Amino acid sequence: MRAAKPQSSQINFKFIIFLFLFLGLAFLILRSNFSSSSSSSLGDELQNRMGMAVPKTQNCPSTCNKITPSLSAAIIHYATSNITPQQTTKEISVTERVLRRKSPCNFLVFGLGHDSLMWAALNHGGRTVFLEEDEAWIRQITLKFPTLKSHHAVYDTKVRNSDYLLAAARAAEECRVVADPRESKCVLALKGLPKEVYEVEWDLIMVDAPTGYHDEAPGRMSAIYTAGLMARNRKEGETDVFVHDVDRSVEDKFSKEFLCQGYMVEQEGRLRHFTLPSHRKNSGSWEKKKSNLWFENGSIAFIQMKVASLIGGQPGRYDRLVFGQLLLSSM
Repeated sequence: MRAAKPQSSQINFKFIIFLFLFLGLAFLILRSNFSSSSSSSLGDELQNRMGMAVPKTQNCPSTCNKITPSLSAAIIHYATSNITPQQTTKEISVTERVLRRKSPCNFLVFGLGHDSLMWAALNHGGRTVFLEEDEAWIRQITLKFPTLKSHHAVYDTKVRNSDYLLAAARAAEECRVVADPRESKCVLALKGLPKEVYEVEWDLIMVDAPTGYHDEAPGRMSAIYTAGLMARNRKEGETDVFVHDVDRSVEDKFSKEFLCQGYMVEQEGRLRHFTLPSHRKNSGSWEKKKSNLWFENGSIAFIQMKVASLIGGQPGRYDRLVFGQLLLSSM
């Protein structure tokens, strides 16, 4: 058994170690302060000799270098979640490029989902509003992410009636009038949304809802039509409109019909991107736009229907004779 060291020698040994550590730490602190001040002084001197103005530093509050709670929540959520958005990376990149150019801006999204936090974060500093059909889902998401702003949207349409609604809109003059959706008489115009949705001029509109994958679902007929109407009804400028799931019949037909294929910028996977200019200066009707006969595939059928009504018959050989003249006069 080893003999124990005297108590006094242990205390002296610990004191010596502590003293060396303290002196070493003090030396490092003094050296770092000296080097930083020296480099700063040297840099200022070089800038003065070269005639360069040294900008004065502005007092900045302690919060200016901190990310916002919404960005923090987005980073944590996507870093810890195994649930991925329904859109692919390439599809998301289409909208992200526009947001990078336009944000902070006004961004309206039909649908509240796993990608909502991402859209709000990409539009940092802007207004991002979500419209959702499921009230229970809104409560669930709001509880988890209280910074997201969402409203309940009610749809009275069914996917099984989409062909009828498309034909009715083609035949109805009121569906071609540019107006506030609340004042529109078109069967497809959404009227029960909050006041904010109608009064804000949206720079981007994403249509990724409501549900549309089965016959009894509400479908996106009204959402697509209303998005186009809002874009055309803005005072000036243009609106970027995105429609997801265009591999389905409703999204494919209605996006071409009411957003006009002539305004389509690109398609990536199942996402279409349209850029619609304001039509408000065009006498209140987007039908008169030369660049937009309004119906991409349905324009011929619509004009033939108009001719048939004038001559009191069904579209046939007689109205086809008049069709060319009517089409030329509309250009």
